[in-house]
Amino acid sequence: MNARKDALKVCLFEGGDASLAKTLSERVSCPFYAGVESDLKKDYADSLLVCFGKDGVSLCGDGLSYKGDFKELLRRTEGGRLFHEHLIHAAKSPAPGAAIDATAGMGEDAFLLAAYGYQVTLIEQNPVIAVLLLDAISRAQKDPRLAPIVARMTVMEGDSTKLLCDGTQKAELVYLDPMFPARQKSGLIHKKLQLLQKLEPPCQSEEELFTVAELTATRKIIVKRPQKSPYLAGKRPNHTIEGKAIRFDCYVAESKTAEG
Repeated sequence: MNARKDALKVCLFEGGDASLAKTLSERVSCPFYAGVESDLKKDYADSLLVCFGKDGVSLCGDGLSYKGDFKELLRRTEGGRLFHEHLIHAAKSPAPGAAIDATAGMGEDAFLLAAYGYQVTLIEQNPVIAVLLLDAISRAQKDPRLAPIVARMTVMEGDSTKLLCDGTQKAELVYLDPMFPARQKSGLIHKKLQLLQKLEPPCQSEEELFTVAELTATRKIIVKRPQKSPYLAGKRPNHTIEGKAIRFDCYVAESKTAEG
């Protein structure tokens, strides 16, 4: 992880999932603390805290707190607005099938794909972010507006370049939104999401990531990029869907190209 191990701490507050908190602490080899929320946050103000409480799991540090919440995305899926999303224009399909988000993060784009109808597997390599993502999905399952969408989302923890490298797992669509050093100061990133960047190192394996996407996708690969950034792994897309600040580079799978 990008954050120093001695700076990351797992904290359990009243009503939090003790088993999950202890498991994560052991998983990432960092200290585990249980106690009163106000006291712990004050005592460890200079640390990055993964906090388990009655309202779910949050990431706290630098005076900020972040918790995944898919309710914030509902407005983008209602009243026909979903079909104005650039991602959905890039991912459009007559019958959406399986999709893999190989760089899941907090799953916002995967949520939009699931709202469109894809069955999305979200792969996240960072164990802390994976826990935050699973917690956001768990809370969404209790909301009747969100439940049908997140029911089409399945999380896998691991490195996608390893999980997909044998080419046996296939999906109609593979989606990539890797984090790169050039984006670290980008205005695209909400201030609170800077906390996640303390956990997730920039992608260092462009070629590997694109190679496993090629092995996996049966119809299309979509890569999300800042508007002026270079193509992923230097690969020129078949076409691009342009937004104001970002773009979606679309690559037709080789099997589809061969079909004509």
